[in-house]
Amino acid sequence: MSETFQELLRGNKEWVENTKQKIPDFFDKLAQGQTPKYLWIGCADSRVPASEITNSMPGSIFVQRNIANMVVHTDSNLLSVVNYAVKVLKVKHIIVCGHYGCGGVMAAMSNQKFGFLDNWLVHIKDVYRLHKSELDAIDDETERANRYVELNVQEQINNLSMVSFIQEEWEKGEFPYIHGWVYSLKDGLIKDLGLTKNTSKHLDEVYQYSPKKQVQA
Repeated sequence: MSETFQELLRGNKEWVENTKQKIPDFFDKLAQGQTPKYLWIGCADSRVPASEITNSMPGSIFVQRNIANMVVHTDSNLLSVVNYAVKVLKVKHIIVCGHYGCGGVMAAMSNQKFGFLDNWLVHIKDVYRLHKSELDAIDDETERANRYVELNVQEQINNLSMVSFIQEEWEKGEFPYIHGWVYSLKDGLIKDLGLTKNTSKHLDEVYQYSPKKQVQA
């Protein structure tokens, strides 16, 4: 086990040396601060690292990851990341990226018990409930799971659009744009689902906050 752990440290040193050879002042610039244009909300799956699959350099993507790339309105971790990204870093684009073959989605599609994880899977199961007719009509289990992944991304975009401080940003201008992507483990390609939003107008009216001043409690 210790030998495996040491491989990571050796890999770090090799990466530093290779990076310095290509870009001598890379770490000097990186240490001065971050100005990412993108916030990535992705799955925690180790096979879907944001920077690597988009061929991006460190510092270009602000990242939040969890099981099945969920946007849960009671998740203070996620909301803190999103708030910092849009209010402080002023990111222009938020990308919700799922991936085909997602273990969290497949677990939510089943009736198996997974212990503590079941509490998180409820949020994913809610997406199935919303789209039950469409998903139940797909006989092939793999195709159904793939469509479930896409619909899950769609619903997380909706959930992001419901966040009050994102709507505040939209009142000021066009940013941030929210995009929905799905990554394929089989060929490494990303599919743009064409779900881009920068307004809350697609939501039911009850989720659209008034631009008027906040009511004091």
